[in-house]
Amino acid sequence: MTDSNFASLAVVVVNFGSAALLEENLQPLSRSAPGLHIVVVDNFTDVAEQARVAVIAEREGWQHVLSPTNRGFGGGMNLGVAWAQQNGRTHFLLLNPDAAIPADQVARLLEAVTLHPLTLVSPRILRPDGTVWFDGSDLYLEDGRVRATRKRGDHPGIRVTPWLSGACLLISDDLWRRVGGFSDDYFLYWEDVELSHRVLLAGGEVTVCADAYATHAQGGTQGAGQHSAGQAKSYSYYYYNVRNRLVYAARNLTDDDRRRWRRRSVPAAWEVISRGGRRQLLTSLQPLLAAARGLRDGLAYRPVPTSTPTPAPTRTT
Repeated sequence: MTDSNFASLAVVVVNFGSAALLEENLQPLSRSAPGLHIVVVDNFTDVAEQARVAVIAEREGWQHVLSPTNRGFGGGMNLGVAWAQQNGRTHFLLLNPDAAIPADQVARLLEAVTLHPLTLVSPRILRPDGTVWFDGSDLYLEDGRVRATRKRGDHPGIRVTPWLSGACLLISDDLWRRVGGFSDDYFLYWEDVELSHRVLLAGGEVTVCADAYATHAQGGTQGAGQHSAGQAKSYSYYYYNVRNRLVYAARNLTDDDRRRWRRRSVPAAWEVISRGGRRQLLTSLQPLLAAARGLRDGLAYRPVPTSTPTPAPTRTT
């Protein structure tokens, strides 16, 4: 694989207290594809972490951006893509620190987007044991539930909109500019759901490239993904998943759908808590507190008026 294969591509990674994961997951990709431009945005945790990131980046030849504050996932990605654009890159691989992808798999994603520039593409994402962590997901517009696309047949006649996990995405500069990048209103979780929604509104497609794979070290940064359960998760996981479901509804749904989502806010919040297992509540009330605050802030959220809300692009299963 020559340097010219990736002449248009930048890999953008947002780091938050996970410098060790950069060495474990990003370093092998970087060293196997010397022409690849890599931008690491460090969302501030402490000075020592920023120093570690700077040392790794300078050693590996990565561009590193040390943010003085924690911008959240979407804000950090927006900053990293802006730096990549300034360096003339026209395709962006958005990658979590706890995700690893070989260079030949990146090449497959890049080929797919080069052929279809208005496509947001993800690989199949596997757990370290080889089982599927993500291979497409649907948002159910009746109630805001999230289910794997492969489960559509179990729920016939229901309106859904597809979305891709932000753990590993490849997007063209043209499509990124059309959709405006990630919204800063989410901070963490659900920003990838809205990005997928914006792609569809812009006339693009969201696609899982079945011929490409990445590996996700589940729980490596903010806890396990949205399809997993049984393991206690962080305060941020509960708070932002509960809050941002309602933020998404306020920003993107019709009045009828928004009202339905709000009516099921409490059971939806309990479903989020249950992903961490009930035993966690025997030792800590933090999950309940986080969810309660997420409900309060999500119900109070009002988007800045821009235009009449556009109904979500839907498919009926």
